[in-house]
Amino acid sequence: MRIKEGFQLRTICGENIIVATGFKNIDFSKIISLNESATLLWKGLLDRDFEVEDMVKLLTDEYEVDEATARKDAEAVVKQWQEIGLI
Repeated sequence: MRIKEGFQLRTICGENIIVATGFKNIDFSKIISLNESATLLWKGLLDRDFEVEDMVKLLTDEYEVDEATARKDAEAVVKQWQEIGLI
């Protein structure tokens, strides 16, 4: 998997959001807001190929969370990002 080009992480009023750059990515019907752990994943995965295992490692290295919980969360993020076209 890979995060698609044309999206950038911005912090606006203390909120981490993903903004689309370029006309082909513009869809003003959705604002993509990221919580702290999703922001960690975004920063750690940007500009490289990755698998769920990479996400699990990022989460377990940063937070006191077991591998099963990290995997469940990572898989949920992948599903969400796929549904909205980020990856």
